[in-house]
Amino acid sequence: MTLSMTYREAIRAALRDALQSDPRVFLMGEDVGRYGGAFACSKGLLEEFGSERIRDTPLSESAFVGAGIGAALGGMRPIVEIMTVNFSLLALDQIVNNAATLRHMSGGQFSVPLVVRMATGGGRRVAAQHSNSLECWYAHVPGIKVLAPATVQDARFMLAAALREPDPVFLFEHIMLYPEHGEVDPNAAAADPFRAALRRAGKDVSLITYGGSLKKTLLAADKLAPLGIEAEVLDLRSLRPLDTAAIVQSVSKTHRAVVVDEGWRTGSLAAEISAQIMEGAFFDLDAPVARVCAAETPIPYAGHLEDAALPQTDTIVRTVAEMMQHHA
Repeated sequence: MTLSMTYREAIRAALRDALQSDPRVFLMGEDVGRYGGAFACSKGLLEEFGSERIRDTPLSESAFVGAGIGAALGGMRPIVEIMTVNFSLLALDQIVNNAATLRHMSGGQFSVPLVVRMATGGGRRVAAQHSNSLECWYAHVPGIKVLAPATVQDARFMLAAALREPDPVFLFEHIMLYPEHGEVDPNAAAADPFRAALRRAGKDVSLITYGGSLKKTLLAADKLAPLGIEAEVLDLRSLRPLDTAAIVQSVSKTHRAVVVDEGWRTGSLAAEISAQIMEGAFFDLDAPVARVCAAETPIPYAGHLEDAALPQTDTIVRTVAEMMQHHA
């Protein structure tokens, strides 16, 4: 039997399960306790589990991510919440130089079983310092894993999988997904989070995306169907490691690919995926790989400008239609 809940409620349920099932688990970050979380994901957990396990931190990302690394080294299973991806930049030294390297630099003697959650992406009209999609920066770093739950189902169960990993895992939750409703199937909890998911089958073009862009991409596939274009939609789910085999398999079938990525085009995850397609499916391509990315500008505050800067359903449809027209 499936359950209906919001993305936010799914994360809260996942946090509650983790705290109930393992006494080593605790949550810490800015406003996670008394305030209930910047996006209400931890609302009520302080009252349920107490201040030892739901820890409000000072406003210092470097300090509390560092504390999480230390707790993980000491045998705990910390979940660190960073309010938005932009604020995580203040902790990059801890992440890149400590969390990602300690297993390697200790010759395997130490592991850092740390989970870091953060909101990412634009669409909320919160301007250039709170609206970026910087997942690609983290996916660039060996020693950590990067997940992007795009569905309520994944929001519900990816956290438990992340906590089972012996090394750091970063969960990027798109800021526009928190109020989204969806169905949760408890029997599908064991699905491997590091494998891409085929969200829609098709034969004419592969639309490859993740996170907050999945909904827009599925809508684009709906709009392309009346035009006689059967689009396949692949949700990456894991950004590091990439499920390259699933990407190549899809493109080898459809012979065309459009990558939808809310990150900026230059140096983007979309660029890496394009390179993987070139290396693994070049001779199957009937057209150059196309990319739909954010405009090369700080994300604007004004609503109409923010909409213009971010990938949109109509942009995806137009990109696919032009590809089909010019490379039929």
